[in-house]
Amino acid sequence: MATQAAKRVLVVAGLGNGSGTGAATARLFAKKGFNVALIARGKDIVDKLSEEIKSSGGQAAPFAVESYSAQHIASAWGAIRNHYPSPEYNIRAAVFNAGYGVWKPFLDITPEEVQTSLQTNIASAFAFSREAILSFKENDIEEANGKRGILIFTGATASLRGNVVTSAFAAGKHGLRALSQSLAKEFGKQNIHVAHSIIDGGILVDRSRAQKGPEWEANEDVRLSPDSIANSYWYLTSQDRSAWTWELDLRPAHEKW
Repeated sequence: MATQAAKRVLVVAGLGNGSGTGAATARLFAKKGFNVALIARGKDIVDKLSEEIKSSGGQAAPFAVESYSAQHIASAWGAIRNHYPSPEYNIRAAVFNAGYGVWKPFLDITPEEVQTSLQTNIASAFAFSREAILSFKENDIEEANGKRGILIFTGATASLRGNVVTSAFAAGKHGLRALSQSLAKEFGKQNIHVAHSIIDGGILVDRSRAQKGPEWEANEDVRLSPDSIANSYWYLTSQDRSAWTWELDLRPAHEKW
């Protein structure tokens, strides 16, 4: 009974400038009644999004980090647990949306870019996942869906295949997908749902608006909406234990396969 009465918490890492998948997911889950813990590099974005959610009637708190190192991620999770103490709150969902992209010919990629890609896309995901799973293991199973919690990873086309300028990025995203699959196999047996989402196409964010122009923005057939991705993450969260999705492949209607 205590678990049913507890307030549910979503932890989301990776917010960009607040126009993409991470922020859209935070807004949606807040509307659905979750308290939202926001992790991102830079104080401005977490503060701004937190205030936006609260002004719209939701509940959110900012947790800025200097980097996505294991130390800083663990520190942020410690602050989150202090802010949302059990048993009043249960951390029930976590979304790892952080990433680092390198789009260069192989011989132009620097060792520093390789390390940053592997650190952000893989090592940071390991650290985030550890904290999420440790939190979920403390929860009772929610009878409505059979979950102790759900951990969602945001992937990319590069999660499945490399291309002429994606060697560093694809290596990171392949690793993230492998981590997700391994965790799903290990922790599904403990009623922890792990899911990976392949985002196969351009997302409508501020940067893509500026690069591609108003015609591309207006054409819903050729780009992904962050709000639609967030709706898919809510769908994953709501799935009951008899049919859990490990991997979604999301693309706009006219994306080339």
